Amino acid sequence: MKNWPLKYKVLDKNIFNHDEYSLVPIRYKDRYRIMNWRNDQIFHLRQKEKLKKKEQDDYFQRVIYKEFKKEDPDQILFSFLKQQTCIGYGGLVHIDWENKNTELSLVLKTELEDQFFVKYWGIYLYLIKQIIFKHLDFHKIFTYAYDLRPKL
Repeated sequence: MKNWPLKYKVLDKNIFNHDEYSLVPIRYKDRYRIMNWRNDQIFHLRQKEKLKKKEQDDYFQRVIYKEFKKEDPDQILFSFLKQQTCIGYGGLVHIDWENKNTELSLVLKTELEDQFFVKYWGIYLYLIKQIIFKHLDFHKIFTYAYDLRPKL
């Protein structure tokens, strides 16, 4: 897609690094990986049916693309990279700009879920907290885990 990669207008900095890991604005080229991970892990997501490539393309072009230009986006999503390879994606969803709080999301590469879940969530939290508290000056973050992800 033309004009990708993009930067979030609301952020003064868009790339966050820690050792070999980084969060970068969600990359269009990662969309099918993300789709596959979401389909593999549908049981613990708010997704009713498996996604198809056409739907994923449409969502990126119709919804995600517009978020980059907003002063107060509804969501701010990142590709989670290890040495420039996408190992997950997540970000801030259901953002409440008035009360300065947001829900966190992260979907890891399916093969990493069992063995590396705690490790990668820890790294992700370290990175995402910089965005939330230093760059957006938010007060509260939360996530929903229910009983399907007890490690959260």
